[in-house]
Amino acid sequence: MNSLAEEDILKKISDLEVSFVQFWFTDVQGRLKSLAVDATDLDEALKDGIGFDGSSIEGFARIEESDMIAKPDLSTFQILPWRPADRPVARMFCDIYEPEGTPYPGDPRHTLKDLIDRLLGDTYKYMVGPELEYYYFKDNRTPEPVDQGGFFDTRPLDLCTDLRRASIFALQSMGIKVNYSHHEVSPGQNEIHLRYDEVLRMADNTMTYRIVLKEVAHQNGVYASFMPKPVQDLNGSGMHVHQSLFKDGRNAFYDPDDPNRLSKLAKHFMGGLLYHAREITAITNQWINSYKRLVPGYGAPSYIAWAKRSRSALMRVPVYKPGKENSTRFEYRAPDPACNPYLAFAVMLAAGMEGVKYEYPLLDPVDVDISSLSRQDQEKMGISFLPGNLYEALQELEKGELVKSAIGEHIFNKFIENKKIEWERYRSQVTQFEIAQYFPTL
Repeated sequence: MNSLAEEDILKKISDLEVSFVQFWFTDVQGRLKSLAVDATDLDEALKDGIGFDGSSIEGFARIEESDMIAKPDLSTFQILPWRPADRPVARMFCDIYEPEGTPYPGDPRHTLKDLIDRLLGDTYKYMVGPELEYYYFKDNRTPEPVDQGGFFDTRPLDLCTDLRRASIFALQSMGIKVNYSHHEVSPGQNEIHLRYDEVLRMADNTMTYRIVLKEVAHQNGVYASFMPKPVQDLNGSGMHVHQSLFKDGRNAFYDPDDPNRLSKLAKHFMGGLLYHAREITAITNQWINSYKRLVPGYGAPSYIAWAKRSRSALMRVPVYKPGKENSTRFEYRAPDPACNPYLAFAVMLAAGMEGVKYEYPLLDPVDVDISSLSRQDQEKMGISFLPGNLYEALQELEKGELVKSAIGEHIFNKFIENKKIEWERYRSQVTQFEIAQYFPTL
């Protein structure tokens, strides 16, 4: 950013009487981190960034290489709507650098920026629109939903209307556009659909969305959870990601002469994503709990196929509406809202562009309930499965080369190291299921 932009930010901070500016960034696992800078000391911080100890951040540097610099992206300046109006607090997202000024290879945000430059350059814009599902619970100790509402319910069953409305107003005040919101299928479950945007901005918006919803919920005495499967017999929460590529302001996925209105570019992109689906699942679904959601019977995908209507498939192409060429897209349904959005969007982009580069074929759509088909019929139709647990997903991740190339060796290795620790901790647990199943008889 040039000095004029810095001057504009400083003037805005002065005019609004901002007390602190939070410098936001994420660790490898996608957890939001923050450094609060006193507004009176911001001039130097805007120019040079803020130093911090990277060895204290999950997946960052070792102790002997711990010095890091957080440099703010001035275009991300926004006032935090949940902080007191008389002493405003702002935030800016940061990119992480090493002391000598080189981008830090363990920074997920820079990783996504670098991948965009490498794969898209100035030719395409990768546009994404995630639907993030989540739950409102009465507190953060026991997953007890706040209501008994269901899909598209209103009062008296839906008791979350005011919470959603307050969250949307907060998001809009931070420049984040919302398409719609509604109560989801299970008690306490909701969805706010963000309007599609360029991928880096959307990754920032996704991080902002999660903290906004948690803060608004906290202010209203409830708890918002993005855990993929918080209640055994209720639906899990997904992050269905609508995707398209734009070129010269037009949707490059649209072809008026194709029966499904999909261009060759779109089909190759989809083919690449389906082909690499098993390899990227550890990134898009990164927690032990993620795989409790990816089972048949609860509205989540577990089959690698695409469809125009069936929601049991991994990928769905919404029905084309005449005059809405720019809305041509597909919906990738595997990710969950607890992922690291910078890495999840990065690996989806990498898989899709691999399909474009090598012209991967796209099999025919499967517009039936795939779970009702026999395994023999599924195999005849070329349908395979997503990994069944985190360990299987990590094995698929390690076998391939696409993800390592996309996110870099540093993040790739740190991510796997963290996930294997998580798996070993989980593997040693004795669960209530085992006590109930085996203890009385063994």
